[in-house]
Amino acid sequence: MKTPKSFFKSLIRSLLALGLVLTLILGQADGALAAGTGGRIGGGSFRAPGRTFAPPSGGGYSRPGGGYYPGGGGGFFPFLYFPFFGGGGSLFTLFIFISIAGFLLQSFQRATAGSELDYDSNPSVSVAKVQVGLLAQARSLQTDLDRIAQRADTDSSEGLAQVLQETTLSLLRHPEYWVYAASESRQARLQAAGAEFNRLALSERSKFTAETLSNVNDQLKQGSKDSGALTVAEKGGELAEAPGEYILVTLLVGTQSKLQLPAINSSDDVKRALSQLGSISSDQLLALEVLWTPQAEGDVLTRDDVLAEYPSLKLV
Repeated sequence: MKTPKSFFKSLIRSLLALGLVLTLILGQADGALAAGTGGRIGGGSFRAPGRTFAPPSGGGYSRPGGGYYPGGGGGFFPFLYFPFFGGGGSLFTLFIFISIAGFLLQSFQRATAGSELDYDSNPSVSVAKVQVGLLAQARSLQTDLDRIAQRADTDSSEGLAQVLQETTLSLLRHPEYWVYAASESRQARLQAAGAEFNRLALSERSKFTAETLSNVNDQLKQGSKDSGALTVAEKGGELAEAPGEYILVTLLVGTQSKLQLPAINSSDDVKRALSQLGSISSDQLLALEVLWTPQAEGDVLTRDDVLAEYPSLKLV
């Protein structure tokens, strides 16, 4: 009969063995489902747009005495300086009348300018996400994204708009490789939209084992070509013979314009969604993130990776 001491020793050894087995199994599963290396291009911020107003032009000609004379410049009425309509009394009355009218006009112009300056500092803006999964045969897309990342000006709205246009064009050029896609868009107040945009970006970036190429706010960073890369064989025995390899591209956009993307159910919906994003002008673009995986040479994204990390994608 076992003593309590020997029983507890056996129990502890069994628990340790079970823990080791679980650790090995879960460790292999994590490796098998890791999305792999990723690239990133981004910039911009959710700041309230500034507005400037020019002073009213053609408002008239004013003199140091405070009088206001319609016509502007030197086109004031000369009859104000000569007696008419019965002499000085009539001229004085007319002068008072014009001064009062000028005062009222100036007050109206100031009130109008003040109402224009009273605008919404926390306007409603749009946050949108489009994801496209392509067959790995579209290798030229990865080359395009690498080139865009290395040359892009991500510190200006014009440069970000160019990145968005070039990325959407690269995707639109490969419709024959589209396999999966998804889209979502929502309107929110500026401050809340910024927080939502950052949440979506962090969620997508957390799926990468490493960011091996990034250009964010004009800061270009590039890791080694094989950093964090995992081949199919290294991702698990049963995956070594998996026939499918993919490229996954995510576009996150913040824009001042109202943006309503179509629900993705077909390749035509993907085309419409990408075209809508690509048409956003630089003066409407607030922030942009372009994320793609795999990025490093030799890295792959398997079908199991796609299903595990991107469950919202639909077959197109």
